[in-house]
Amino acid sequence: MEKKAFKTESKKMLDMMINSIYTHKEIFLRELISNASDAIDKRAFRALTESSLGLDRSEYKIEIIRNKEENTITIRDNGCGMTQDELENNLGTIAKSGSLDFKNENGKQDGIDIIGQFGVGFYSAFMVSDKITVKSRAIGTDCAYVWESEGADGYTIAPCDYASFGSEIVLHIKPDTEEEKYSEFLDEYRIRELIKKYSDYIRYPIVMNVEKTRLIKNESEDAENANSDAPKYETYEDTDTLNSMVPIWHKSSDEVTEEEYASFYREKFYDYEAPAKVIRSKTEGTFTYETLLFIPKRAPYNYYSKDFEKGLQLYSAGVMIMEKCADLLPDYFNFVKGLVDSEDLSLNISREMLQHDHQLKAIAKSVEKKIKNELLKMLENDREKYEEFFKEFGSQLKYGIYSDFGKHKDVLQDLLMFKSSEEKKYVTLKEYVSRMKEEQKSIYYACGDSVDLVDMLPKTEAVKAKGYEVLYLTENIDEFALRTLMKYDDKEFINVCDDKLDISTDEEKEQLKAENESAAELLAFMKESIGEASVTAVKFTNTLKDHPVCLSSEGGISTEMEKVLSQMPGSENAPKAETVLEINGAHAVATTLKGLFATGEKEKVASYAKILYTMARLISGLPVENPTELSNMICDLM
Repeated sequence: MEKKAFKTESKKMLDMMINSIYTHKEIFLRELISNASDAIDKRAFRALTESSLGLDRSEYKIEIIRNKEENTITIRDNGCGMTQDELENNLGTIAKSGSLDFKNENGKQDGIDIIGQFGVGFYSAFMVSDKITVKSRAIGTDCAYVWESEGADGYTIAPCDYASFGSEIVLHIKPDTEEEKYSEFLDEYRIRELIKKYSDYIRYPIVMNVEKTRLIKNESEDAENANSDAPKYETYEDTDTLNSMVPIWHKSSDEVTEEEYASFYREKFYDYEAPAKVIRSKTEGTFTYETLLFIPKRAPYNYYSKDFEKGLQLYSAGVMIMEKCADLLPDYFNFVKGLVDSEDLSLNISREMLQHDHQLKAIAKSVEKKIKNELLKMLENDREKYEEFFKEFGSQLKYGIYSDFGKHKDVLQDLLMFKSSEEKKYVTLKEYVSRMKEEQKSIYYACGDSVDLVDMLPKTEAVKAKGYEVLYLTENIDEFALRTLMKYDDKEFINVCDDKLDISTDEEKEQLKAENESAAELLAFMKESIGEASVTAVKFTNTLKDHPVCLSSEGGISTEMEKVLSQMPGSENAPKAETVLEINGAHAVATTLKGLFATGEKEKVASYAKILYTMARLISGLPVENPTELSNMICDLM
């Protein structure tokens, strides 16, 4: 029999098809099953006008036959089959797609989903096999033909006996090597796994004989002996359908129960809990696509680790193209799981990614908008559920605000929540602003390791005493996010421990100004005693209520931000907060300092200044720079 060369006349071309186009060898099964599905679709289309060529819908199927003894796997379909010329043109010419020709000639038909486009998917089988045999008989013909090839050296075509219409592809699986275990593709479990992963929603049944176990009934007439016998089992073979066929997202909403969504989610995305929210939509326009998204109840164990991968599953006409398409989700919504399915995607030659990223960007923008709107609905209609969601994923939303220089703040700001001095419950920024006092110009917040610690800060008490609500920021990212936002509803964010805090009346400001001017020499001496590098200023204040002292900050870095930055790698060069030591002018400690300085007891004033500075650092949650010195000074005073 004469061996023919591939019409590309290029061994290099076929080598590229086999070794370079596809990322994973397992993809071959997806490609061959997709081809079989296309063949059945073509036969179903022909049957619309030539009913004698068709089958009852329930008779169409794709069979998989494993033969471990002969080291082969067979994919068989009862589709349209191929003539000798079609075998020559479609399999003998690399990158010639009969399916694409069919689509171009007949357009999109209801109920017909032609998947193939490039005519190279078939050759992916050479990644796992060293010989491929194709037997095929075209519908409406009396002759069958066999096409056979061992790779780039060429192929043969000859008549053969093949009774049924359709095609049968036999792959002779390569022997195992140290690097590759090709025999895994003959294992029942592995085939089930690949079909579930890539081809679960092929519209025709994918069937395979599988091994099962059943109990052997004890036929003993002796009841006493029968009861004493241990149960016996036998193995047998039976045919199983391996795919679901109808995607859950193609069913109408009223056909799918919450439990069915939850079951699908748990199975597909390996979660033990039902999702907190199911989001489903269909978009029609320039290109049509469906989305089925899930918001988990809990963050996965590796969510904040480098091992976590974001992304939605990407399907084209029910065939999975990518398991995790990262470009479909922004980082701040990376907790969302789910899928996108479109028949209109412009895929690359391997069908593992898109050719035109404007499609991807359009879908991603739509997905982002849908997620945001559904979260806002949850916030409005099911506050308790939203708060539970925010406890799990709120930090990610705040990181989204901070990242990319605040580029996404308009998308995310209304989803943020913080606990506040108003009953110490979660509030949104919108809720905070809606109940601001008429004369209040700023949104006040305070930072600390816990709500209770924030509540005890001297400045928090002072702001609350004025009747203003304070947001409690207890996560490392919180202040960075608010500093990035800068404003909400044209109201500036102000840290209560910021030197810019302005809650005094004009009269109180004048009195304080006069007091600081009269004590300028004392305050300068205290600053010098503490150390020029430690504080930028020492001053009296009237915003501490009953507390003697506190630290405030100037500039862009607060004391809380300094704490966070000091914990990061390379913190030796991290920027420091410019701190101001504020002393309560109405407290007895201020009277003592003035008296000691007036009588020339500067040594004591210097010690008091250092002690007060250290106390202020402790109140702010900052480390004590020299605890031994502090201990000695306190003991000396005692």
